[in-house]
Amino acid sequence: MQNSTDKDILIKGLKLMGITALLMFVGPTVVYVSLTDKTQAVFIPLISIGFIICGAAIYFGFKGIRTIMDSMFNKN
Repeated sequence: MQNSTDKDILIKGLKLMGITALLMFVGPTVVYVSLTDKTQAVFIPLISIGFIICGAAIYFGFKGIRTIMDSMFNKN
């Protein structure tokens, strides 16, 4: 039995990791910008959006790694 990488699933996983990389930079930037001036009226919505983006980065990171691992080690 030979293990081979499913290239379609691997490309899907790499796309998810690209989304993760983008969100990893955008999320903390939004949080930092919202924390620079706490007197703004948009402080609470902006910091909430920043934390949601950070959580999405973590989610897509795990999903991307799992997809890449499935492409390499899945026994279908």
